[in-house]
Amino acid sequence: MALSYKARKRWSLVVLLVVMPAYVVVAVTFMNWLDATYGRQPILLEALIYLVLGIAWALPFRRVFLGVGKADPDAPDDEGGAGGGQQGGGRG
Repeated sequence: MALSYKARKRWSLVVLLVVMPAYVVVAVTFMNWLDATYGRQPILLEALIYLVLGIAWALPFRRVFLGVGKADPDAPDDEGGAGGGQQGGGRG
């Protein structure tokens, strides 16, 4: 079932305001556990882990964020109304 534009927009706000901060807490807790259990990892390995954790949160939500920053495709077009565009502005 495809989500409507409004539903995607609402869910993207929920993801960014609730899920993302919770994921950050889980990721930092994981890194602290890793440090406490195995000691400090080499800097390149640690950077790789942070990179993977930074990308992994967005993979399940990529369909939610698809097209949210664009205009609503379901909204009625306002073309042909008074006021603007490239139609006959009187200058030539």
